[in-house]
Amino acid sequence: MKDIKRRIKSVESTKQITNAMQLVASSKLRKAKEKADNARPFFNALYDTMCEIQAENKDFFSMYTAKNKSVKTTLLIVIAGDRGLAGGFNGNILRLAESRIAEIGGGKAVKILAVGKKSAEYFTKRGYDIHDSYTGIGERMKINTASAISERVVYPYINGEFDRVELFYTEYVSPLTQTPVRRDILPLEISPPADGQKALREIPVYEPSAADVFNSIVPKYITGIVFGSVVDSFASEQAARRMAMENATDNADEMISGLSLVYNRARQAAITQEITEIISGTVAG
Repeated sequence: MKDIKRRIKSVESTKQITNAMQLVASSKLRKAKEKADNARPFFNALYDTMCEIQAENKDFFSMYTAKNKSVKTTLLIVIAGDRGLAGGFNGNILRLAESRIAEIGGGKAVKILAVGKKSAEYFTKRGYDIHDSYTGIGERMKINTASAISERVVYPYINGEFDRVELFYTEYVSPLTQTPVRRDILPLEISPPADGQKALREIPVYEPSAADVFNSIVPKYITGIVFGSVVDSFASEQAARRMAMENATDNADEMISGLSLVYNRARQAAITQEITEIISGTVAG
């Protein structure tokens, strides 16, 4: 009975921790979604501007959109969490990146830009070529941090250190659904605006040139992609952790209920045995 009581107290203590973590994750999730939603319109406007520049200038050329026929080195930006206890959140995105590395194969080089402690640890332990790593930035993500990451992607790409850049992050769909996503970053795929979206207006004149304006926008756009992906992944992490902690709390309730039932049965058996012993002693006397 003492062992069962001690076990019940232990499970109750664990339940308090998981319940607290569930509440904290819910609060962080709400803040992360607000941050992502507030930043999205500005970077959508940048993308629309790039689409217009490319559509309105037939002889347009940019090093950011030119496709390299021979891809020798690929940079993978892999965004994971800084902590565990989030269900399959980290494992899902790391498996997706690992499968892509296997798919590239064929002697082609792969470099990793790891965002998040779990991503950095995973690829470092397995001996991958780490281009750079950033940890502890998800919750406090700011534009200047995203800009620093963007610079570590854009300028090496221009200098030919790698021929292709892909992004791996977890997209927040709903509090119950988070989806690992692979997204091509460089070279850029710019879609022409739909006919229905073209307004009847004069074609703007870009100074010093359309290509220069386009090329100056790209690093800011990549910054926006990085910022949004990190914040989206952080929101997904909190949603996954909230769900995992909710399940853990429910499991703790079930364990406490089961242990209480066993305890009560043992207590009842002990009382019955004690009464039987008293009656037996009285009859014998």
